[in-house]
Amino acid sequence: MSTAEASIRAQQHRATCAHRASFTFAITCISRFMILRHRLMGRTRAAGRAITGNERASRHAIPCAASLLDAMFVEPSSRPAAAAVLLCHGIGETVEHWFRVQQLLAAHGVTSLAFDYSGYGRSTGRPDWDQFELDAMAAFSVLERLAPQLQRSVLGFSLGSGVASATINKIGAHRLVLCQAFTSFRNAALAARVPRPLTRLVPPIWHAQQPLAACRLPVLVVHGAKDWLFPVAMAHELAAYCSPCAQIAIIPGTGHNQPFSRPQIDYWGPIIEWISK
Repeated sequence: MSTAEASIRAQQHRATCAHRASFTFAITCISRFMILRHRLMGRTRAAGRAITGNERASRHAIPCAASLLDAMFVEPSSRPAAAAVLLCHGIGETVEHWFRVQQLLAAHGVTSLAFDYSGYGRSTGRPDWDQFELDAMAAFSVLERLAPQLQRSVLGFSLGSGVASATINKIGAHRLVLCQAFTSFRNAALAARVPRPLTRLVPPIWHAQQPLAACRLPVLVVHGAKDWLFPVAMAHELAAYCSPCAQIAIIPGTGHNQPFSRPQIDYWGPIIEWISK
């Protein structure tokens, strides 16, 4: 290796280390702030404390590399399950925030597994984009074991859409759903009003175009028409990346956090119908 090549590789390594450090710091700060905000606003419901009778819920600890992930498995109790889905949540949530969604899914015949990324909630470890992808693949393996007879889809919400897109071609999923999604992590940062000069600190990860173009699974893109964070145009871009073009559903009157904070069948109905095919 020449001196010039060694210098370039050293610069790339330093850049990667800096990006990882900034990612861990930013995700930790933003997620904890948003989780605290949700708690103060009363959006967090402790999982397992409000069973309706339509579902069975069980908590699981999923080993993944050096992490131990917290996960909630919910399945219908009053009717046979028609499908199963792995839920990759957003930046400011934990499994507790998604329990009501899991209850709604179970009431309509869908089994689900929600998990916390490394460094979230009760999960050990620290936030890292490669680790998040490993977390999703480990959680999907558990869903395969818990729901072996069902067709299993992956749903990525907001931050989770980057994780889901990056891993979808590495697992044996049936379908992919992208909700309130972004086209790349840097584009997400710009949409969140990070000043453009500062985006060099944002790691160049989770570009959805390449994995979606290579994905041969059916893809559904769902977006709230009143999403204040990611514009509806991103949903159309994501659908166009897919080959063949994905189906798209724009839900009127729905903001960014409403799908999990106030889950309604208007939003989740098309998803339930689509993954149950």
